[in-house]
Amino acid sequence: MDVFVSSQLAGHTRTFVAGLIGKQHLCVNGQPKKPGYRVKSGDTISGVIPAPVPIELKAEPISLDILYEDDFIVVVNKQPGLVVHPAPGHDGGTLVNGLLYHCTDLGGIGGRLRPGIVHRLDKDTSGTLVVAKNDRAHTHLSRQFKARRVQKEYLALVHGPVKSACGTIKLPIGRHPVDRKRMSTVSPGGRTAETLWMVDDQFQGFTLLAVTLKTGRTHQIRVHCAAMQHPIVGDKVYRPRKLEKTIARDRNQSETILQVLKSAKRQMLHAWRLGFTHPHSGEWMLF
Repeated sequence: MDVFVSSQLAGHTRTFVAGLIGKQHLCVNGQPKKPGYRVKSGDTISGVIPAPVPIELKAEPISLDILYEDDFIVVVNKQPGLVVHPAPGHDGGTLVNGLLYHCTDLGGIGGRLRPGIVHRLDKDTSGTLVVAKNDRAHTHLSRQFKARRVQKEYLALVHGPVKSACGTIKLPIGRHPVDRKRMSTVSPGGRTAETLWMVDDQFQGFTLLAVTLKTGRTHQIRVHCAAMQHPIVGDKVYRPRKLEKTIARDRNQSETILQVLKSAKRQMLHAWRLGFTHPHSGEWMLF
């Protein structure tokens, strides 16, 4: 039941759905069931998803690398390990908490839980991110992202030698049919996703790619790199298990390769460049 329901509710994980079922917020044919109940043809699943518990946002003195700031926007170089915005179960220590301490005019813009946030980076992805400081800027930037007028370039260190100099990956991305915390290129109802890549440098056992996003799907670069058999170094979510086994038993791996793998505490992915039109001046800006 939890697998089926989570596949029907975009943005909700299997764990979240299992919690709803366990608390009897969701029932089958009017009767409470366990998350492992096997749904059958003709079953009617009904219920109510309760409103999220309000989160009290607090300003926190978190160190931030501010690249640019004016009365309308602030651009930061997000450090790895920093979550962008609060969520249930993670209500502090985020970029938003740090921005609320740094900026006094973010309250309520773009939603109470995500003030000023118009796009995001994964917790362990570093790099350039823009935040709106008023409603007009938030609306303007949001429209640019939706219309794909924002320039987004990344650097990714991937496993193995990439033989071609450049290429394009066009594979749809959707929620994984079983593991709802992952994304997949074979999910039913996956959305169009396009990633352009170019070899920036070659190393023994690794390749540095310059990656440009045409779309902005969740985990897009990580999923596409794994699909082309060159997963990102340090990405434990999308790195195939067989790759780990191969690395572990290959005694011929050089000390350099082993040292890189040992030192990669997170996925080696960096939001290198971000270009957009300033929401007030109309000037094209590139960070």
